[in-house]
Amino acid sequence: MLTRTSTQSLAEQLAALFAERIRDRLLAPGARLPSVRECARQQDVSPHTVVAAYDKLLAQGLVEARRQRGFFVRDSASAEPSRAAGAAVPLVAPSVHSATPADASSLIRGMFHRQSDKPQPGMGVFPPDWMDSTFMPTSLRRLTGTKALQELSLQYGEPAGDSALRRSLSQKLVGINVPAPPEQILTSIGATHALDIVSRTLLRAGDPVMVEEPGWAIEFARLESLGMRILPVPRRADGPDLEVMARYCEAHQPKLFVSVSVLHNPTGYSLTPGSAHRVLQLANRYDFHIVEDDTYSHLAPEHATRLCALDGLQRTIYVSGFAKILAPNWRIGFLAAPPALFARLLETKLLSTLTTPALFERALAWCIDQGQLRRHAERVRLRLDGARARTVKLALSHDCRFISEPAGLFGWVDTGVDTDALTQRMLDEGYMLAPGSLFHARRPPGTLMRINFATAQDATFWKVFARVRGSMKT
Repeated sequence: MLTRTSTQSLAEQLAALFAERIRDRLLAPGARLPSVRECARQQDVSPHTVVAAYDKLLAQGLVEARRQRGFFVRDSASAEPSRAAGAAVPLVAPSVHSATPADASSLIRGMFHRQSDKPQPGMGVFPPDWMDSTFMPTSLRRLTGTKALQELSLQYGEPAGDSALRRSLSQKLVGINVPAPPEQILTSIGATHALDIVSRTLLRAGDPVMVEEPGWAIEFARLESLGMRILPVPRRADGPDLEVMARYCEAHQPKLFVSVSVLHNPTGYSLTPGSAHRVLQLANRYDFHIVEDDTYSHLAPEHATRLCALDGLQRTIYVSGFAKILAPNWRIGFLAAPPALFARLLETKLLSTLTTPALFERALAWCIDQGQLRRHAERVRLRLDGARARTVKLALSHDCRFISEPAGLFGWVDTGVDTDALTQRMLDEGYMLAPGSLFHARRPPGTLMRINFATAQDATFWKVFARVRGSMKT
């Protein structure tokens, strides 16, 4: 917040505030700054102060002035106009050379650099105290107190990953009916790394890839950074829009489909058996692979429909990890793949990271085998159920509407106001939101936002939210 007791002038403080958000990618390239009059009202300063601040940003090359339109964050490429809801799928593959990487960057930075000590409803992870446990330190002490510490630290681990962990993961996958012997499992440095291994193995720059929309902002950014052509597939309550997928297949011959079947981020939807069968029929007919990102598997019932279970790992590749539920900084993820692809995937892993840390992998295997992970996940699910109930009650009482039935970690909420603008105003209050535009390839403005049930159960946040939203309507 601006202060009149600072050694900097108000204009300098305001310019520094916007500059920091631009450099941290919290204001995306192409984003419009508030009008001079609106900014003056928001910050309780004179229009002259705002003009002086914007002039400083112009001088720094961070923004540009557009005649009779206002000030915009500089962008080397103009974003394409968004497709209206319900419009026909274009026969030309859409480009996402727009603000998506910036949006993903802001989410990642927020994970490492909190906006304040307040709970952050826009975060994509559980609060650290939810994952605090005694069994994780115990698992490490078991290893560090024996000669295994030297064996696992002073030489490279197994190329595919620690064999004890791969055996544990194989048994764990039996519980969700995914047939994956240890020889088909490859460990990675988190689930995102596993997705990257698949992309770098199966795709080349310019290849078309189908991705669910709304979807995970970091996945849009990651694929775009590799030069892929992203084909957004609308996600429905029962699964992806099959008609859109079929049209994409006929027009573009996509090589890959990336899907979150269970507790989809951000909607919370889960795939139905009928939709899953039709997705697999399309994959067989048009010869593409499916990556099933099951990051939230620990929060979902075992009987939930998964493409990999129905397909038997023929055209499907299963990806998951443990950062969300157990140990973010252990960075352990994995994939299970068809035998015909395994050697190629392993080669990509070796070229990118050589091997993965066997010490943490062996410790995780013990946590799984002893049932500690299962019991921990049960406790988290129970706690999340309570947090979800409280958050839903607070959201509804503040005139928000849930677009989908609340489930899992996230809620998909209609606020009734432009959430891009709302996000910027809430940053001034110390809260980071996740506006709906983050979860679309071409970032159309809208009134939706994703909330984290574990971090949005604070009544104080909702009071601030109501006040700021109310100021936007006046």
